[in-house]
Amino acid sequence: MNNLRNKVQLIGNLGQAPEILKFENGNKMARFSIATNESYKNAKGERVTDTQWHNVTVWGKQAETIEKFVTKGTEIAVEGKLVTRTYETKEGEKRWKTEIVAHEFLLIGKKGA
Repeated sequence: MNNLRNKVQLIGNLGQAPEILKFENGNKMARFSIATNESYKNAKGERVTDTQWHNVTVWGKQAETIEKFVTKGTEIAVEGKLVTRTYETKEGEKRWKTEIVAHEFLLIGKKGA
């Protein structure tokens, strides 16, 4: 039951090609954002689509797979955990960034395919 405490599952499309970073130790990291859409009818009965953007990070061998097979528009399912980190801007302002560190993913297909 402990692994249910911080678990995220999303299905969405990549907004742009993933960013791949390679570190001195040979490890790779893939960073990308996916859009999820939720549709509903408003009070006037009109269909409204709400799009949310989610930042995703993938490490190691899985990052290598992302690098080889994932492009802008790819539909992907990710599972991982939410991680919030803080950083300071050049101006000294403290900022927070929340992202999903994915430990599993499934390539569903290309947008429009």
